[in-house]
Amino acid sequence: MAQPYPEIEPYASGRLDVGEGHRVYWETCGDAGGKPALVLHGGPGSGCGAWQRRLFDPRRYRVVLLDQRNCGRSTPHASEPNVDLTTNTTERLVADIERLRAHLGVDRWLVLGGSWGSALALTYAERHPRRVAEMVLFGVVTGRRDEFDWLFRDGLGRFFPEAWRQRRDALPETLRDGDVVDAYRRLLFDADPATRARAAHAWCLWESATPDWPPRAELAPRFRDPRFALAFARIVTHYVANDAWLGDGRVWRELDAIDHVPITLINGRYDFQAPIGTAWALRERLPRAELVVVDAGHSAGNDRLIEAIVAATDRYAV
Repeated sequence: MAQPYPEIEPYASGRLDVGEGHRVYWETCGDAGGKPALVLHGGPGSGCGAWQRRLFDPRRYRVVLLDQRNCGRSTPHASEPNVDLTTNTTERLVADIERLRAHLGVDRWLVLGGSWGSALALTYAERHPRRVAEMVLFGVVTGRRDEFDWLFRDGLGRFFPEAWRQRRDALPETLRDGDVVDAYRRLLFDADPATRARAAHAWCLWESATPDWPPRAELAPRFRDPRFALAFARIVTHYVANDAWLGDGRVWRELDAIDHVPITLINGRYDFQAPIGTAWALRERLPRAELVVVDAGHSAGNDRLIEAIVAATDRYAV
């Protein structure tokens, strides 16, 4: 089985001014003369991580990672008390990617995205199909309203009733009968820092319960950093409240634009956050797509999922 490559450090990095007060962090690693590949992280709001560098053969790829707006090392950071997220939208992220491609002098690249990153990758490819050589998508989602409802409103709680009740009960009684996403969104921007911190903790407990198989009851390690947790919860609720500006099935209506692109779809059989049906339906619609199913949940920390991703990038390497 394909194994992740050894740890590697970037050979270049920077922050690109993309306008509207945003500077997005980027880094490149591997072979500067290798095949370009772009990594789009999930969340939205997770930021890129060192583990993503290990998904590519550093002797054959020039790997580009970036932190999307307001997260990771990009500025302004979503944890800042008075941050304004109105200029953080899917279309702006697509424009940022194109600006970064031009800045780095890349003509075409392989695009890899997981979870939210798969929806962003599909959207980018549909807007700029001539810039995408291949795609590797895992934990596949497309930003439809019913996908967000499943994960954050009235779906997944049927499988995780304890965690669902815990998230609901963490809300003030006056907010429990309304939309749970809107309720948390209000609390995450409350004037009181303690209220914001409690809301971020409760939201991230829910996010921790559902990715792994078997599931976990405790807070995932990455959410133990209060700054990260607040930024993550704010960006996620911002996107979910707006259906990521894709909720009406926009990705599905424009699939013809990428029917020529080789695509590997990788999904866990036990992925509750991104049920396998979405990847299956995409495979049916895209003539050059293949579907790889692994015994895993949603978490990219699963060895089988990582092995499948590395196997895919190895196949597409020049």
